[in-house]
Amino acid sequence: MTPQMDNSTPHEPNASDEASVDRRRISRKGLLKAALVASAAPLLVGGGVALARDAASSGNGPLAPTPECDDGDDVTPPQMEGPYFKPNSPRRTSLVTPSTPGVPLTVSGYVFGRACRPISGALLDFWQADTNGSYDMAQFAFRGHQFTGADGSFSLTTIVPGLYPGRTRHIHVKAQAPGGRILTTQLYFPNEPRNNTDALFDPELLMNVRNVGNGRQGSFDFVLDVAQTPNPTATPTEPGSTTWATGTSYRAGDRVTYGGVAYRCLQAHQAHAGWEPPNVPALWERG
Repeated sequence: MTPQMDNSTPHEPNASDEASVDRRRISRKGLLKAALVASAAPLLVGGGVALARDAASSGNGPLAPTPECDDGDDVTPPQMEGPYFKPNSPRRTSLVTPSTPGVPLTVSGYVFGRACRPISGALLDFWQADTNGSYDMAQFAFRGHQFTGADGSFSLTTIVPGLYPGRTRHIHVKAQAPGGRILTTQLYFPNEPRNNTDALFDPELLMNVRNVGNGRQGSFDFVLDVAQTPNPTATPTEPGSTTWATGTSYRAGDRVTYGGVAYRCLQAHQAHAGWEPPNVPALWERG
């Protein structure tokens, strides 16, 4: 059952919660130079950044058949997790109900590897503040995870997050390719006055955003540090596992053992190498 979208005990953030944590800024060497989805039109707005799938196109001609989106350091930059992350978010693509207050927002895009090929089944775990700038730490309002489709695409329905002291407007996300490392980062909105004063703000993480009706539409393409070297052989399960196995479809409530430890499935999914129970807390819990 989807948790109720209320903030019974919202947490009012303050400037020291996130800004006091040690942080490191990582910049890309240049704009992404790729074109994979020829049918996707970019969302343009002043100050926005090029999408991985359309940055190589400068006219109406066809996009390059062999995309090149990496010059050795062009993966999406990481950012700090902050103090408001909660594991075990529900699996869902919408964080709102018809009565949720706030400006409607849809964020969509693709997840690519360093060879500019889409990554299917990538895990994306989103969390954000509500329209008043508060995080729900009691339940799972404005929290949810999803998996990219076969074409590497994702879509999130939410609202524009509110502001709170010390931060500009942003959305948190964790991204993980099957068998890959977790990327923790944040997405930002263009033309926000606080972008100039937020110490964590990184222009490389700006979404392209436009107004549509009474809401907004944003887009962003993630580029994960995945080499995408062809490898037809499935990654074997680590020694010591017993019941859990790749390729198996699990339902919520299923129990397995892995490495001699018992786990309970939280969300229905098909197991992939790299999604072993201790590595994916959104899908498994001990016990």
